[in-house]
Amino acid sequence: MSDEKITFVVLHTNDLHSTFEAMPSIRTFFEAWQRRIPPGRLLKFDIGDHMDRMRPETEGTFGLANIDVMNATGYDACVLGNNEGLTFTKDMLDRAFGERARFAVIGTNMSLLSGGGDERLIRPEWLRPFLMHECEGVRIAVIGLTAPFNDFYRELGWKAEDPIDCARAWVQALRNEEKADMIIALSHLGLPLDKRLAEEVPGIDLILGGHTHHLLEETLVVGGSHIGAAGKFGTHAGVAEITVDRATRRPVSIKGHAADMSRTAASAELEALIERRAEDARAALQRVVATLDVPLRASLERESPLGNLLAADLRRRYKAEVGVVNAGQLLDGLEAGPVTAERLLAVCPSPINPCTMRLRGEYLLQALEEALLDDRIHMPIRGFGFRGKALGTLCLDGIRVEYDPAAPEGRKLQRAFVGDYPLQPEREYLLATLDMFTFRIGYPTLASGVGITYHLPEFIRDCLADRIRSLSPEQLNEAGIPRWIAGNYHSFA
Repeated sequence: MSDEKITFVVLHTNDLHSTFEAMPSIRTFFEAWQRRIPPGRLLKFDIGDHMDRMRPETEGTFGLANIDVMNATGYDACVLGNNEGLTFTKDMLDRAFGERARFAVIGTNMSLLSGGGDERLIRPEWLRPFLMHECEGVRIAVIGLTAPFNDFYRELGWKAEDPIDCARAWVQALRNEEKADMIIALSHLGLPLDKRLAEEVPGIDLILGGHTHHLLEETLVVGGSHIGAAGKFGTHAGVAEITVDRATRRPVSIKGHAADMSRTAASAELEALIERRAEDARAALQRVVATLDVPLRASLERESPLGNLLAADLRRRYKAEVGVVNAGQLLDGLEAGPVTAERLLAVCPSPINPCTMRLRGEYLLQALEEALLDDRIHMPIRGFGFRGKALGTLCLDGIRVEYDPAAPEGRKLQRAFVGDYPLQPEREYLLATLDMFTFRIGYPTLASGVGITYHLPEFIRDCLADRIRSLSPEQLNEAGIPRWIAGNYHSFA
């Protein structure tokens, strides 16, 4: 290396979603670079969604297993992803990041609402607006940006400012006031917004992205920025090599790629740590949340007692007229006897929240018609909090549907009743359902509601646990009454 130049290496991961089996290879990869690069010239970042509460290791430790792995891997900093920000309460995040993490957490556009109606923004002590890394006279500023799902964040006491506007202001301040020579943005915004960031905010040298799970085998050059990303689930790790002129302290070359981890040996030490944390999680999840006198079956293709029970709980919990959930949220039924938290997680793994809205009857009728289509029932769904396999039909409460299975597709629905009255297409009904539908996923017309309210921090499995914990024989019988009526459709056999 010439004395006139200095090279920094940045390693990065994103969207691991608690894929613990991939993490030991990432540690090995990081350690190999650590042996090659002089101290201070290597930076290691995670770009969010390291945690996913569908995995027992994460759920059973409220994310502490992930933090322990990140500590042991040697990350320097991370940015909050929506899986961290939206599926963990502030108390959980305080314990994980405030008390446990040995790395910086950057949230340039993330703040807590102070409460009391004054809308002041404050940051918890563990959340930094930026990180400044200085080595051999070169000052590298790192900012972190999170996707602004404020309809959800507001319910948890957070506010995510507009990431483009926020980045513009901070880049200018870091260049002028903090005398940063180079700026790296850790962006859990998704590739389309990463490109906008590069085009609209001058002064960012490197954008390391996530959220949309994009894999960039080589960095993109957009505007004056390079953009890198490493896919999802730890199949790859990103590498960016930045060569800086010592005299100007400005980058003269940025080269980046995503390295395939499939042939990288796993760290035995990290595997042992993960197994210890998995044992802790299993022990915590053995707590009994309810006891059932009879089994509750579930089905993807037709309504079931367990699916109807969930729809009934949402309807009654939020005092709605109609409850609607997709059957694919439930991966299995529940056996008679003790129901543990581990079993409930296996049955209902999705970190999905309830929501309520006012929905015109015509849109509900369209969704009900689509719930009779085989291709809709078996539609694979990815993301948006869904951790099942296929969409499934609709399970209902507060509504009765009559249909003709022999009629052509799209014309099977005959009549529907809300309570004792025919469903009116032009009338608005108060609907209790699932947040993922508001993103036009699965049954798109369910996103046409108005006055949408998201109910956080409850997951639907929390609602299900509450319902079965206090289940009366009468409620159990009600869950077994068909809502879909057709021909010889008499039971859930």
